[in-house]
Amino acid sequence: MLYLLFALIDRWLAPVPRAGRCDWLTTPVYAHRGFHDAASGRIENSPGAFAAAIAAGLGIECDVQRSRDGQAVVFHDEDLSRLAGKPGRVADETAASLAQIVLTGSVDTIPLLATLLAQVAGRVPLLIEVKIARAGRVQPLCLAVNRALEGYGGQVAVMSFDPRVCSWFHHYSPHIVRGLVMTEASWRTLGAKARRHLALWRARPDFMAYDIGDIGGAFPVAQRRRGMPLLTWTVDNTEKAARAGAKADAPIAEGAGLAQLLGAQ
Repeated sequence: MLYLLFALIDRWLAPVPRAGRCDWLTTPVYAHRGFHDAASGRIENSPGAFAAAIAAGLGIECDVQRSRDGQAVVFHDEDLSRLAGKPGRVADETAASLAQIVLTGSVDTIPLLATLLAQVAGRVPLLIEVKIARAGRVQPLCLAVNRALEGYGGQVAVMSFDPRVCSWFHHYSPHIVRGLVMTEASWRTLGAKARRHLALWRARPDFMAYDIGDIGGAFPVAQRRRGMPLLTWTVDNTEKAARAGAKADAPIAEGAGLAQLLGAQ
């Protein structure tokens, strides 16, 4: 009975996208943070990794944070230590100062989202994950991403773990395809199941990007069955590549998983 109630509310509050809106979304294999390979000096979320993805005909998944001066910059972590070898937070630096920081093991620096868009120039599909700190405000970064996307003619979608991001784009920039990123993180309680539906209803996404470890669960299976496109991450080995092919509409991959998928094309 509860399952049927959730299913009815899903259809009402989070309808699947209209025909044709997301057809492009499920065609490519996406390179997770670009086609990165540290041994070759191609660091995740770097221009070199994006250039390699474009050359291989791969879609690109990337991450964006907000700089101190309100720009959308392409970087995964909140702090700079892992990828740039220096203390400090991305949010405390200006976009100009971030553009001078060389990524560890690379010749590349941290790009603006606008720079990535110019580099891609519509040649491959692009997924932009909007990174929001826990309990942080979503509007400033959503505005920055939206400004960067103005006039961009390529295939692009925004997505986030935070359902407020999807909701923002639904209300203020509804022409942009939007997705909800989700992991169950071993939460199998009734309360956790309800929270997943609540996030879906709040987000009103066009698609979902789901943790590969949870892709066979009842929630993602039900969403896909009713017509919600289902992407999955991070496909980083051959077993996960096979699982993604069976249970999802498109993989977001790296490492051995990406190599397997490239070999299958």
